[in-house]
Amino acid sequence: MSSLKPMLNSLHLSGRPADTRVVVAMSGGVDSSVVAALLKEEGYDVVGITLQLYDHGEAVGRKGSCCAGQDIQDARGVADRLNIPHYVLDYEARFAQAVMGAFADSYLQGETPVPCVACNQKIKFHDLIETAEGLGAAALATGHYVRSRPGRDGWELHRAADKERDQSYFLFATTREQLAFLRFPLGGRDKDETRKLARDFGLAVAEKSDSQDICFVPTGRYTQVIERLRPGAAEAGNIVHVDGRVLGRHGGIINYTIGQRKGIGVAAQEPLYVLRLDASRREVVVGPRECLRMRILKLRDVNWLGDEPLDASAGAEILARIRSSGPLQPARLSCEEDGVTVELAHGEDGVSPGQACVFYAASGGGERLLGGGWIKSAAGGAWSARDGFQATATSGAGEALAAVSR
Repeated sequence: MSSLKPMLNSLHLSGRPADTRVVVAMSGGVDSSVVAALLKEEGYDVVGITLQLYDHGEAVGRKGSCCAGQDIQDARGVADRLNIPHYVLDYEARFAQAVMGAFADSYLQGETPVPCVACNQKIKFHDLIETAEGLGAAALATGHYVRSRPGRDGWELHRAADKERDQSYFLFATTREQLAFLRFPLGGRDKDETRKLARDFGLAVAEKSDSQDICFVPTGRYTQVIERLRPGAAEAGNIVHVDGRVLGRHGGIINYTIGQRKGIGVAAQEPLYVLRLDASRREVVVGPRECLRMRILKLRDVNWLGDEPLDASAGAEILARIRSSGPLQPARLSCEEDGVTVELAHGEDGVSPGQACVFYAASGGGERLLGGGWIKSAAGGAWSARDGFQATATSGAGEALAAVSR
């Protein structure tokens, strides 16, 4: 019996590129267009698929969006240029329910959601993978700036070579099974190189601007989208100081975000910041800046991509990131009966339920993504006599903290 292993192509798949079908998720932007062109040039059997996720009036033809209007036409034009099959799938209803609706509901609960993660988790890396498999594809390729590679226990995710473009934060919910099917050809390149390739390939989208963070917010005003999706859901309530004093009234907690300083709507002798949004009481809780710093985070729906089981990693030293563009900071991971807890070494200002806490390996400079979860509560602000928050302490630090949770 021969001990020779089958030859692998550039996508770590067995077989010649010409015998390997790859579906490319084409958003109409420069990144996914270059991915399609690169794979076509290498000889793969490339099929382009564009998801129509939304197309309400204000978004049609608007620059800086994705998966709607002009972007679909751009994707079709690139496919024609490359002479590859291209299909547009209508996922508007699914996107409206799973992403847009969830986004609005999360805000009404006083949270700060990250819809781009939900879109990858529930639409692009779920429904689109199923479609690609149904077309007989061996892989689904995207234009994300992130690196994947085979590891000891399956495929691993690593930060992109271009740290300014790294999108690993938004992919923390990707499962091992999905990683085995996904490919990210741009992970080792930078944006300037990608645009140069687009020009070399003669793609009309070579100078197209990047898409915005939240594609379905045409004006950049979240409240307008929430009010359209959930008419009348925003209710007025009190603006309350962390010490219990009622300072004024507000027109709905959707108009506020944790950490907000300007536009709170009350006059005070001291600078005030939004510390907490209490949906059940319809209250906006404000206080001094020092109350914003959070250190202990309770998480839900954690996705783990480490080599060892999550419960065996209790006490592990990791690097954590709370915001997509925020710094990595040392943290400790622990598993308890009520879920996973992350203790931040330095703390983070303005942490809100609904945000993501993403894990990276402490070794190797935090290059490898270990997963992450959604923040359900945080601790570390000033004690509030009215709400009865109990002071706790970070392990080994002896520092008094107060639970600021929903």
